[in-house]
Amino acid sequence: MKRPGKKVATDRSFVVALSRGLDVLRAFHPNDGLLGNQELAARTNLPKPTISRLTYTLTKLGYLTPVPRFEKYQLAPSAMALGYAALANLGVRHLSEPYREELMRETGGAVAVGGRDRHSMIYFGQSRNGLLGVQLDVGSRVPIATTAMGRAYIWALPDDERASLLRELRDHYGSRWSRMRDGIERAGEMVARQGFTISAGEWQDDVHAVGVSLKLSDGTGPYAFNCGAPAFRFTEDRLINDIGPRLVTMVRNIEAALGGAAPQSKKADNKKVKAGGRVARLSEGIR
Repeated sequence: MKRPGKKVATDRSFVVALSRGLDVLRAFHPNDGLLGNQELAARTNLPKPTISRLTYTLTKLGYLTPVPRFEKYQLAPSAMALGYAALANLGVRHLSEPYREELMRETGGAVAVGGRDRHSMIYFGQSRNGLLGVQLDVGSRVPIATTAMGRAYIWALPDDERASLLRELRDHYGSRWSRMRDGIERAGEMVARQGFTISAGEWQDDVHAVGVSLKLSDGTGPYAFNCGAPAFRFTEDRLINDIGPRLVTMVRNIEAALGGAAPQSKKADNKKVKAGGRVARLSEGIR
């Protein structure tokens, strides 16, 4: 995690102390268990004395529980209640569940929905069977730049927001950005042609997945869905010719049920691609 940028830090309406406290809570990942001040300092890039004050305050407020024996902390019920409240308010999570379950049964893949958390996508809904080797669950994070879900999200953003995010990713990944950028550009071309993105071994060698974005008319989101499986189950050919079209259909049905844009016909999609806007948006903010 990074400290607030100079522009944000000098914003008179921005409370830096609150931002840092939330960074400490963000540092806890689903399978972490206990974290000490040293580990929290490393994850947040904050000085250890600052971390000590923040963990003390968060403990007093009931968001962290100290474990004196190990000199570490774990998230307290008050912190977890915030997450559960957020999940309860996500209608897309609840309404999409039967659709996800059906696609999971039809394809044999794991189907998830997620939203952005800085440079990652965080799962808030997951449908998978016990036979899959996929270990991700609600609360898991996957990178935006190299996953099908993340790339679908990128290309659902307005031009200015996408450009800003891509600049953040470029600064975050440094020398690794060039290869990631190429994958994101290809994803944009695929979204324009077919309505979905793929990631075939670009995040993890043995994982192949498809991603499709979800846009709602109420201004929330965008969100993104994926359908993935071990590479031997979902070949690239199957991703493109079977899983991708199925996921597009599923997401458009969910979108319509939630009051989003009505699914477009294939003819309308083709007309949009031929309009010539693709090249401009591909170059925006990436080069």
